[in-house]
Amino acid sequence: MSRGSDQEPATADDAARAKVERRGLLLVLSSPSGAGKTTLARRLLEGDAQIQMSVSVTTRLARPAEVDGQDYHFIDEAEFQRRLQGGELLEWARVFNNSYGTPRSAVEDALAAGRDILFDIDWQGAQQIAETMAQDLVRVFVLPPSGAVLEERLRTRAQDSDQVVAERMARASDEISHWGEYDYVIVNDDLDASTRALHSILIAERHRRERQMGLPGFVRRIQDSL
Repeated sequence: MSRGSDQEPATADDAARAKVERRGLLLVLSSPSGAGKTTLARRLLEGDAQIQMSVSVTTRLARPAEVDGQDYHFIDEAEFQRRLQGGELLEWARVFNNSYGTPRSAVEDALAAGRDILFDIDWQGAQQIAETMAQDLVRVFVLPPSGAVLEERLRTRAQDSDQVVAERMARASDEISHWGEYDYVIVNDDLDASTRALHSILIAERHRRERQMGLPGFVRRIQDSL
């Protein structure tokens, strides 16, 4: 293989030199409950080893099959307030009488190491992150095809009572009103197509010039070799 071609580097040593150091990014997925963001998040994590899920702390009780430390860190309200007052949370929100928040240190360490973090949070959390880490943030809002489809999905899950479904539907309009604050919008009418769109957004954002911290040195090495 010619070293002057546009194909992959000829040797493992070439490949190592060709890798450009990159700062990680924060990919936020928001939507009304039932629009499919959790399924999209799971698919993205399964298909891309370079991104990991942010594990939030929450005061709500664990649902069946949820694992402490994997799905959420389940804590009581007193511990949540201690972390909040101590500046240990990057963002937080009160949703349906429960508190949710993102541990700050784990996120900062991942970004510095070039790892991407995926967030399944609402518009309030996205706004809070934007206040302190706007340059690292990529926001994607997931819309349902219609209100009727949204309600059908909520009822099909069979996890919530009729009252909770009604509360979530009432809240959906307010949540959807914030779509204009996001960088990208996906209408989730086809799960496979939506998954491809989300992964395409992630790949493109990784290649932003300002995120490739090692690019100046990489370019200089190319110029020096010419």
